[in-house]
Amino acid sequence: MKNLKRFTAIAVTIASASFNLYAKDEPVVCASLLTQSHPFYIALGNGLKEGAKLQHINLKVSVANQDLAKQINDIEDCITKNVDAIVISPVDSKGIRGPLKKAERANIPVITVDIGAENSKIVSHIATDNYGGGAVAGKLAVKQLGGKGQVVMLSYPGISSVEARLQGFRDAVADTDIKIVAVQPGKTREESMTSTINMLQANPETDLIFAFGDDMMIGAGLAVTKQKSKAVVIGFDGMPEGIKAVDENDHIIGVVKQDADAMGKTAMKVVADYLNGKEVKSEYPIVPVLYTGK
Repeated sequence: MKNLKRFTAIAVTIASASFNLYAKDEPVVCASLLTQSHPFYIALGNGLKEGAKLQHINLKVSVANQDLAKQINDIEDCITKNVDAIVISPVDSKGIRGPLKKAERANIPVITVDIGAENSKIVSHIATDNYGGGAVAGKLAVKQLGGKGQVVMLSYPGISSVEARLQGFRDAVADTDIKIVAVQPGKTREESMTSTINMLQANPETDLIFAFGDDMMIGAGLAVTKQKSKAVVIGFDGMPEGIKAVDENDHIIGVVKQDADAMGKTAMKVVADYLNGKEVKSEYPIVPVLYTGK
């Protein structure tokens, strides 16, 4: 009987050791994405999953669907489950502060991807150089318009990456005679088309539209066609559908191309390095490039 008890105790110890070894080898990481209805975020999600496989990470992905309340619930659920790390593309850079503060108190490291989080403790931020990409778009606008004309822009209030793109564009045209005459929100392709129609009707002399994403660029392009406007469109993201839109539409003259796949894989590499005690940088900017057609 004593030998049986001793054998049972040894078996339990071995089983526990095996479980702990698995947990160490396969850290559990939660990823909360802004949406999966946008081609960029589909590519980002795929990059995260591929990166997780490469780094031997057990990745749990949730999609906020642009709903801050849902994202908060998802993150708080991850904290309750005491995951090893959280990767997030915030729905609202300021509004996500509460749950990220809870993660900090729980000693769960947070990495932001594409969109930053304001007033929160973040281990690292992986994103396109959004300001630089906006400046690239602005320089194309200056070249296209010869330094003079009227521009309208589509925005997504509360999203830091979008605000950086718009600011980069503004600064690139600041010393020219290009005037930004209107800015309206466009979170979806449909809303972007409606907002662009409204801006074109209010500003019929508009020469160019800057759209912060592929869907917004395509929505703006549809608005230009409907209004029979002379305006041309510059976009941002450069996923396959966005590249195709540049190739097939004369009024869409260029798109600043992001590398969402590299962004996702980089995020997983940063998580793995941090959890393994390696030094990581506070920012990993992914440099975008300009695409103007075949």
